[in-house]
Amino acid sequence: MNALNSNPNKAPASALASALFRLGRPALMGAALVVPVFPALADETILAADNGEVICQASKADLTRISLKDDQFVAVSRVQTGNPVEDFSIVHEPTRGDIYLSVPEGYAKANISFFGTTQKGYVYKFNCQVGGEEALQVFVANADLENPQAAPEVLQAFGSLDERAVGLVRAMFEQRPVIGFEISDNARAPVNVGDLKVQLITEYRSPTMVGKVLRIENTGEAPMVLREELIAGDGAIAVTISNPNLASGQATAAYVVVPAGR
Repeated sequence: MNALNSNPNKAPASALASALFRLGRPALMGAALVVPVFPALADETILAADNGEVICQASKADLTRISLKDDQFVAVSRVQTGNPVEDFSIVHEPTRGDIYLSVPEGYAKANISFFGTTQKGYVYKFNCQVGGEEALQVFVANADLENPQAAPEVLQAFGSLDERAVGLVRAMFEQRPVIGFEISDNARAPVNVGDLKVQLITEYRSPTMVGKVLRIENTGEAPMVLREELIAGDGAIAVTISNPNLASGQATAAYVVVPAGR
């Protein structure tokens, strides 16, 4: 445990703690996530966000089936021009809730565009590029259903400061949102302190407490033992180190909770 302090190349606790909290305060963002929508090839599944755009393909000469995973279409909205070579056909199949698209011979547009509303209340904008002679299938899965967000941690308002800090550390370890905290997961550039490379990965911020998820790497040639006071310095409410015994080149995660304003 004293090996860190006995090596002159190792940073003192005060220098490391100071460097950790000079890593910068990244711009805060809400806990809501922006889910990308991926373009698909024929007969593949697209992961789509509610109110998002689905980029897909539609057959020029045959049917295109669009099917929802664990859901059904209940309504489709589109604009009809009245021009036979600019209007396409949508047929709703009621048993499975799929829709089938077809375009007339000589269809003049490069794409098909419409909105679909689902039984579970999701709305998608479809933009399908027209091409090819064979029938096509497109399967759409909802991002929220495929990757549900973990239930947020609720810190007890009347609990002690230590109890709330422990709850925050648990939520950071499990990568869960916490009610009352804004989360920034924009990783900061690492800083080097002695033989340690330290990087702020995620920050949880509230008016009273700040939680920091740190990546700490041993860049020296000798193994080292990370002590809590080496990482946090004075004033930390809670410190947890996933693996305090670091071999050369090994990295670990540390979870630090400090009062807001530090």
